[in-house]
Amino acid sequence: MSRLASTPIEIMPLGGLGEIGMNLMVYGYENKLLVVDCGLTFPSPDTPGVDFIIPDAQFLFDNRERVVGFILTHGHEDHIGALPYIWPKIEAPIYGTAMTLGLLEGKFKEHGLQNQVEMIEVKHRQPLQVGPFNITFIHVTHSIVDSSALAIRTPLGTIVHTGDFKIDHTPINDRPTDLHSFTNLGEKGVLALFSDSTNINRPGATIAEMTISTVFDTLFSQAKGLLLVATFSSNIQRIQQAINAAAVVKRKVLLNGRSMVSNVNVARALGYINIPADILIDIKRLNQYPRNEVMVISTGSQGEPNSSMVRIASGEHQDISILPGDMVVFSSKFIPGNERTIWTLINLLFKKGAEVIHEKNMPEIHVSGHAPLEDLKLMLAMTRPKFFMPLHGERRHLYSHRQLAVSMGIPLQNALVLENGDRGVLDRNSFRIDGTIPSGRVFVDGKGVGDVGDIVLRDRKHLSEDGMVVVVMMVEKATGEVLQRPELLTRGVVFEEDHQDLLEEAKDAVESALVLGSKGMNFADDEVVGAPELAQRALRRFFKKRLGRRPAVFPLVMEM
Repeated sequence: MSRLASTPIEIMPLGGLGEIGMNLMVYGYENKLLVVDCGLTFPSPDTPGVDFIIPDAQFLFDNRERVVGFILTHGHEDHIGALPYIWPKIEAPIYGTAMTLGLLEGKFKEHGLQNQVEMIEVKHRQPLQVGPFNITFIHVTHSIVDSSALAIRTPLGTIVHTGDFKIDHTPINDRPTDLHSFTNLGEKGVLALFSDSTNINRPGATIAEMTISTVFDTLFSQAKGLLLVATFSSNIQRIQQAINAAAVVKRKVLLNGRSMVSNVNVARALGYINIPADILIDIKRLNQYPRNEVMVISTGSQGEPNSSMVRIASGEHQDISILPGDMVVFSSKFIPGNERTIWTLINLLFKKGAEVIHEKNMPEIHVSGHAPLEDLKLMLAMTRPKFFMPLHGERRHLYSHRQLAVSMGIPLQNALVLENGDRGVLDRNSFRIDGTIPSGRVFVDGKGVGDVGDIVLRDRKHLSEDGMVVVVMMVEKATGEVLQRPELLTRGVVFEEDHQDLLEEAKDAVESALVLGSKGMNFADDEVVGAPELAQRALRRFFKKRLGRRPAVFPLVMEM
């Protein structure tokens, strides 16, 4: 056996395991690192004010000279969205299919990086060598075109990394999942399968995407006023179905939302979407057509703040309005965590008098892009791996998927669950966890990357829950003596005009604290305490006692 054939492969996830989104996997071999996907995730109520979250890639930054390339399975945000923030500190080549790179190019352009990045287009079934890794992209069906699984070959053996996938035998673009390639790999021998776990708890097999076309045909023929379809701008096949159905009922189509227009333009340039001549109209021409002759395809299906759909539903959109009798179709999933904002949006649309169709009152209006239970079984049966690791999901998904693999004959000791930061070591005879690498989350807020941490988030939550009080004190510079009665400014605590008596009492509490000094406010005997600290403690006590609240208190001292 050669030295290379006995060198173990390192498996090091930095995102996407133990969570949904933010996918980033690192493979190590012969002192080289291969990065598969580099995605982001979106904030939760626990991260107020944050725009989105990316993986902590410090491990890659510290080992940038070892990184041989970024391999992208498809163009969804949770697989490519972090690249404009992480790539500039590494500058390794990026490999992906045409649609994936087309979407990524737009992101790099927004960051002023479009002429600096080496992006290499890859065809399915055509092997390429990236450092010590021989990689073949395998076509899979998903909710975005040009999606791929990966066969990653080393002298030690072959790893199949599925990416996000489902098995749809009749997709809209006539390109089903490449079952032949998976089966061929299984016949030759697969060392390990790393497989998407998102829909492990959904029984059955994939529902064909074609079924959506029939649903659209029925619904669109019933629409009486304006027809509005909300879906993901990356779901080019769904957009194609909506356009096809609109053509049947002779409606013009308006694309609404910056990402919707941009993604469709990329897909048209690459030949992934076919739009009949003269069916598209510009938003400025909308009023030239009767409402019952137009369909709007819009972003904002998750009820994101300030999205086009929210502005339309609230009557704040400059060009598009909802009137009684209009039909709004949400051809998208209620993503976990977004349910409240989606229902708020739907309620606004109902209030406007629209008929609203969504997956909760018509489940057949959306088909998932992820493999349910029977598809996952088929992937295991085709590849017949020696070792198994679940990808993409929370702990409950990962452990359920491992249980499925064991039920299909993989020994328990060969089915391993890793989480972000684990260092897995894979050789011909074992798969084990051997230590950890640095990992975590980095918050992106506006132009700031990483400057918002746990302390800042804690302060934001504190402010959002209890408000703040600013106490302004005029102090004699030479003596430290307070020259006049303190002033208070509150936000999120009480409505000041209705609570002047309470605020006067609060000022009394500050003045008493300044008179009593540190001993009166229970500071340590040896602690040096000035007016700001005394005022802060006095106000915290006062509002806790009187209102049962703990506002953030900020002393502001003006020296005279």
